[in-house]
Amino acid sequence: MSRTFSLFVFVGVTIFFAIFFVYPIGLTMKEAFVTTEGEFTLRYVIEIFQNQLYREGFYNALRMGVFTTIGCFLLSMPLAILANKYDFFGKKLVSSALLLPLVLPPFVGAIGVKQILGQAGAFNAWLQDLGLQDPMAPTDWLGEGRMFGIVVMNILHLYPILYLNVSSALANLDPALEEAAENLGCTGLRRFFKITLPLATPGIFAGATIVFIWAFTELGVPLIFDYGRVTSVQIFDGIKDLGGNPFPYALVAVVLVFSAAIFLISKKLFGGKATATSGRASMGRRAIQLSGWQSFLCLSVFLLVIFVAVLPHLGVILLSVSGQWYGTVLPESFTLQHYNDALGSDLVVGSIWNSLRYASLATIFDIFLGIAIAYVVVRTKLPGRGLLDTMSMLPLAVPGLVLAFGYLAMTREGRAFDWMIVGRDPVIILVVAYAVRRLPYIVRAAVAGFQQTSVSLEEAAQNLGAPPLKALRKITLPLISGNLIAGALLAFAFAMLEVSDSLILAEQAEHYPITKAIYGLFGALGNGHLLASALGVWAMVFLATTILGAGLILGKKMGALFRV
Repeated sequence: MSRTFSLFVFVGVTIFFAIFFVYPIGLTMKEAFVTTEGEFTLRYVIEIFQNQLYREGFYNALRMGVFTTIGCFLLSMPLAILANKYDFFGKKLVSSALLLPLVLPPFVGAIGVKQILGQAGAFNAWLQDLGLQDPMAPTDWLGEGRMFGIVVMNILHLYPILYLNVSSALANLDPALEEAAENLGCTGLRRFFKITLPLATPGIFAGATIVFIWAFTELGVPLIFDYGRVTSVQIFDGIKDLGGNPFPYALVAVVLVFSAAIFLISKKLFGGKATATSGRASMGRRAIQLSGWQSFLCLSVFLLVIFVAVLPHLGVILLSVSGQWYGTVLPESFTLQHYNDALGSDLVVGSIWNSLRYASLATIFDIFLGIAIAYVVVRTKLPGRGLLDTMSMLPLAVPGLVLAFGYLAMTREGRAFDWMIVGRDPVIILVVAYAVRRLPYIVRAAVAGFQQTSVSLEEAAQNLGAPPLKALRKITLPLISGNLIAGALLAFAFAMLEVSDSLILAEQAEHYPITKAIYGLFGALGNGHLLASALGVWAMVFLATTILGAGLILGKKMGALFRV
C-alpha cells in the first residue's frame, strides 16, 4: 500500500480524534479551569474538595472502584489458574458460561439484584421459610447506603474482563520458567508468588485498570439503587444546570485527571514489562487431566461462580414474567402480559429501532476506520503508526461518562458543533459517541487478524498485477473476516446497550435508545419496572447471542479486546 494512503489514514484519524476525543475533553477542562473572564483558576476544583457533599461523592466513587477491582481479582484469579492448569469434564462449557454476566448492562441487572436482596426480596423470603430470619425484622442486605449492592453488581458484571486478561496472561507464560523454578526447589504457593504472579502482572494490571476505571465512573447502577452520593450521579444531576454552573465541569475534570493518573501509572509500572508474557513460549503447556472427584470439584467451583453471577439475570427474567412477586422466593403467578405491553409501547418499540439505527451506523463506520488503522499499524513502517494504535485504544482508558459529558458540552446551543443535534435529534452525536467508544474492539480484532496473516500473500497478488487495494480486498480481508466479524459483533452489541452516552445525550423520549428507555420505564409508576425487565430480557438475549458468536470466533484472544 502506498505511503500516501498511510499518511492519509494517519492524518484523517488524527483529525477525527482531535475533534471528537481531544476537543470535548478539552472543552470540559476549559470550563473547569477558566473563569468567564478567561482567566485560569483552580477555585472550582478546590471547592469540589472543600464541599462535603462532593468530597463524599468522590470518596464513594473511589470505594466503588477499589472494592470492585479487589473483588474481581479475588474471583477471577483462582478461576483463571484452574482453567489454565487443569483439564476437567465440562471445562469448555463452563469457561464460556463465565462470560454470561457481560450479556446484561449492570444497571439492568441491578433491577434483579434489588428483587433478590431487598428486604422483601427472594433471599429473605427463603431464609424466613427455613426459620432462619424473623419476618418482622428482615435483613437489609443492600444496606441503607446501597454501596454493598452496587459493588456486588459491579463485581458480578466486570469480573469476566479481568478473567479474560488473567487467562491470556497465564496462557502466554513459558512453562519452562515454572519448571526451572520447581527443579530448584521453588514449588507450590512459593513458586506462584515468586514466578507466576510477577510474570502475569502486566496482563493482570491491564484488566484491573479497565475494571477500576469502569467501576469508578459507573453511572447506571447507582441510579437504579437511587444512590446519589457518588460523583457519577452528581455529574448526571448537574446536567440540568449547565448554564453558568462550573461545578459539573469541575467534577468531570477531577474524574478525568484521576482516571488518567491511574491509567498512566499502571502503564508506567507494568506496560513496559508486557513482553515478558507476550512472547512465544519455548515449550507448549500441557494441562493436567483431572478425573473423578477432582474433576467434579473443579467443575463445582466454576458452576458456583456462574450461578451467583447469573442471579441478577434470573431476577430480571422472573420479574419480567411475574404477576405478583413480593415477599416470596418465587413469583406467586406468571404472565407474559408484560412482553405484550412492552411491544405495544411506543417508547419500547421506538427505543429498539433507535438503538439499531445508532449502533449499525457506528459499527459500519468503525469497520472501515478500524481496518484502515490496523493495516497501517501492522503492514506499514510509518513512523507514527504506534501513536495511531495508541489513539485508537484511548477510549477504553477514558471513562464513558467523561466523553458523554464532553459531547453534551460541545453540542450545546451556541457552540461550534450544535448542528450535530439537528432539531434536538441526537442521532449524529450518538453515532459518533458509540463509534469512538467501540472502535478499540474492531481495531484490536483487525490487528490480530493482520498479524496472523502472512504479508507474502498480498505481495504475491501484487506481483501478479493486482493493485494494493484490490489485493487487500480480495486476499487479506476474506482471510481475516472471522476477526472482523467478531470485533464488529462486540462493537455493535455494546453500542446497542451503551449506558453513559445514551443516558446523557438522548434527552427526548422519541430519541431514547434501549438503555435510556429501560431507565425511564424503571422510574415510571405502575408496571414500569416490569416493562423495563421485559425490555432488559430482550437486550440480554440479543447481547448473549452476539458475545457467544464473538467468543466462538476469537476464543482466548477475546481478552485482548479489553486491554489498553
